[in-house]
Amino acid sequence: MRRIVIIGGGNAGLSCAARLLRQTSRDSVRVTVVEPSPTHTYSPMLSYVGSGMAGLSSVCKAQWRYMPSGARWLRARVTRVDPQAHTVALDDGTELDYDDLVVAPGIAPDFDRVPGLVAALDGPHAASNYITQLAPKTWDLMSGLRGGTAVFTIRFEDVGCGGVGYKPLFMACDHWRRTGVLEDLRVRVVVEAPELFPEPRVAGHIADALRRYGVEAVLDARIESVDPEARALHITRGGSRESVEYDALHVVPPHRAPEWIADSGLADDGETGRVAVDPETLQHVRFPHVWSLGDAAGLGIMASGGAIRSQSPVLVHNLLAADSEELQRYDGYTVAPIALSRRTLLLAEVDRRMRPEPSFGVRDLANPRPWTFLFDRWLQPALYWKGILRGLI
Repeated sequence: MRRIVIIGGGNAGLSCAARLLRQTSRDSVRVTVVEPSPTHTYSPMLSYVGSGMAGLSSVCKAQWRYMPSGARWLRARVTRVDPQAHTVALDDGTELDYDDLVVAPGIAPDFDRVPGLVAALDGPHAASNYITQLAPKTWDLMSGLRGGTAVFTIRFEDVGCGGVGYKPLFMACDHWRRTGVLEDLRVRVVVEAPELFPEPRVAGHIADALRRYGVEAVLDARIESVDPEARALHITRGGSRESVEYDALHVVPPHRAPEWIADSGLADDGETGRVAVDPETLQHVRFPHVWSLGDAAGLGIMASGGAIRSQSPVLVHNLLAADSEELQRYDGYTVAPIALSRRTLLLAEVDRRMRPEPSFGVRDLANPRPWTFLFDRWLQPALYWKGILRGLI
């Protein structure tokens, strides 16, 4: 019996486990999922929680309800992997043997990289939709603002679905406009990249929305620290240091993969410690029986849940066919759903070179439309809980 251990019970881990069990006989594989949390979080919905359009009950559900039938679930944390001995050490003292290992633990905020960020988020003037328990605070903070300066930060390289950071900005601006306070606010967006978005057409739509709401964009910035008492971001831009003051702040924190990935010799050379895999086959570059997908995989793309839908079938096929030459290739497809108001949204679908890759050849999805907003808010969550996690989509 082939022993397959999957680290991580999020989108990547569960969809992969479900596909493996669907494509093999139960007596040919034993699938073990290592996931310490009893709660499964559908992170894309946090943007709607932070915009007052959903509650946390639509985001967080019992993990056991979505664990694939036939998989063994171990509620423990990984402390180390020995890829040469084919073992995984857990914090409860258990040591697992594997024939194949799928590393899909996701990534988490790296607060140490931004001094003062934790203190700011603990205070009354800052929030983040990228932290589950703080998403409701985002809406309380932004909807209650009547004057002063609101600041939003955007980053792409080391977060899941970086472009989604625009959602709280534009949905807050739309709310302020509808309630008649937008003209009394100064709204700024600090982008930790030289452009609003890596794909020009999408960047153009974002620029149009910024002009429509009167938002000031600060491009090519790097957030160095936060001063919660002075309510200021300290940034560097063009070699000089600046301060961006705020009365309300929504921040996208930098993220990184779990430390045990680097400690186990599985990481690439990047700052975020992601798993060093072939970006097309999803197989580790040094250890052929180690695989990775999702946010923790070093794929050179803008990570997203939509990307996992393309990665999971490729990884499962290649893992089961690893001893042959019939390997499939992941083309780097990823997608960022960006709401430009409280009723319109575009799907920024690109490949690994940031070239447009529209679903089903429907290029119009890159234009903001009401129906794509409705799809993202209502239909996509249903597809996630009922189809994606079960390996059906």
